[in-house]
Amino acid sequence: MIIILEDFYYGKLRPNELTKPSNPELQKIDQKIIDSLQMLKERLSAKDFDQVEKLFDLQSDSNSLHSALSFIQGYKIGALMMIDVFSGEKDSISEGM
Repeated sequence: MIIILEDFYYGKLRPNELTKPSNPELQKIDQKIIDSLQMLKERLSAKDFDQVEKLFDLQSDSNSLHSALSFIQGYKIGALMMIDVFSGEKDSISEGM
């Protein structure tokens, strides 16, 4: 636990870099994206393809921001759950027994 806190303090804790997707469906989608980009690169002018790459960069930035917001919200919900668990109040499950 101390190592995690130290990593967090020094800014070494980056969950998005620890994720190594192994989902076959995700790998198929990624390959389709690569194939589509290659096809567009062959068909479009360099200037037009540059615009497509800029669009993808913007989409990536947007996805990163959404992921960060979702992570923060999930962390807050988890923390609230821990507060609820350790608050010592009766929970509704035991009241029904």
